[in-house]
Amino acid sequence: MVEAANGERPVWPVFADGFETLPDDVRRWCAACRFKGGAGEVLLVPDASGEVGAAVLGLGKEKQSGSAAGRSMLAGALANALPDGAWRLADGHPLDPDLASLAFRLGAYRFDRYRAKPEGDAAPTIAAGAADEAKATLVASAVHLVRDLVNTPANDFLPDATEQAARDLGAEFGAEVSSIVGDDLLAENFPMIHAVGRAGSVAPRLVDLCWGAADAPRVTLVGKGVSFDTGGLDIKPASGMLLMKKDMGGAANVLGLARILMGRKLPIRLRVLLPAVENSIAGNSFRPGDVLRSRAGRTVEIGNTDAEGRLILADALTLADEEAPDLLLDMATLTGAARVALGPDLPPFFTDDEAFAAELAEASLAVADPLWRLPLWTPYAKNLASKIADTNNVTSDGFAGSVTAALFLQAFVKQAKTWAHFDVFAWRPQAGPTGPAGGEAQCIRALHRLIETRFPPE
Repeated sequence: MVEAANGERPVWPVFADGFETLPDDVRRWCAACRFKGGAGEVLLVPDASGEVGAAVLGLGKEKQSGSAAGRSMLAGALANALPDGAWRLADGHPLDPDLASLAFRLGAYRFDRYRAKPEGDAAPTIAAGAADEAKATLVASAVHLVRDLVNTPANDFLPDATEQAARDLGAEFGAEVSSIVGDDLLAENFPMIHAVGRAGSVAPRLVDLCWGAADAPRVTLVGKGVSFDTGGLDIKPASGMLLMKKDMGGAANVLGLARILMGRKLPIRLRVLLPAVENSIAGNSFRPGDVLRSRAGRTVEIGNTDAEGRLILADALTLADEEAPDLLLDMATLTGAARVALGPDLPPFFTDDEAFAAELAEASLAVADPLWRLPLWTPYAKNLASKIADTNNVTSDGFAGSVTAALFLQAFVKQAKTWAHFDVFAWRPQAGPTGPAGGEAQCIRALHRLIETRFPPE
């Protein structure tokens, strides 16, 4: 059997219909174990002493295995399958080294904050050839940050914790961080953020992080930070609240993306805005039928208090838009309609910038970070009409909920050169090669690639 070289045991990625590429003894071992090479399957191979000396990673059938980038992410399965020690991808492997290196790090993620006996720190390592290990480590740390924040339950993550997460990140990279809290939101003209969050046990706030040269191209990120969503007076059923600790997933993803952009030292003026609230129930909760005045002056009739995310985003987007940024992106766990349309793994995005949409689609494929464009179908905007206010926050017919939510937000963006809205799930329902079930980063790797392409490091 194959022996380790330089202390690193080899891993052979192999297509299910390509076993002839393996060394003879490894191929015979695969046959003896009836290993079929299914996507993400891992077979350990013994050495001459009977110890584990090598491994085979299945990639599925070549014509059915999807994109080269997607195949490379299957390397994440190795993080949980390989024994501790040093490993390397065998020479001539068909995987992208950068993506394989990243996938391995993502697959090793654990959330054990609340476990009495956390798993040990020992873990396998893998060399993936010409991979940019520093970049893979940075991107993985950003994804892990998103997962940690989303996985943390609301009893330890209310609006003040969102602010602290931003302050911790700002301190790490030398960014300026400020916040507007409680009734100061009214004094500073953020009435909808205040209205949504005033019933929470911790005061609502708008967190503002700024980094980079003031005269650099402006990239502004806005993230929905609802630490927990009861639905408000239009209360969710118990089953609908079970995952509502993740309703700050937009804020978490924005912070993850910010970590990458700052870590890569891109020549941009980065601004991150996080409207952070708890949509709770108390005597001062905002009500169905209320009319709220927004920062933009536009009045909003409340058709449903469980459509609160778009309200706080509207005030934050208005502030962001006042600077006319070159790129304005918002991320939010906004609608169940997006999940019905595209499922949990494929977030929709909305933009009226055709060039941006094309670049993002290309970036998505290149880094295996899936997303899908849905239309800003303007005829549906009339369904948000109100008889007593400038707009309602929901439609009455229940159709195209993700589209109409995006149209609601679009009305608050007037000056940004490019705006895009991402309706993310921020959750992985089932474990996969690149991570366990739980909180998940979505779209941020594709967005990083697009932004770095437009504004490369100097």
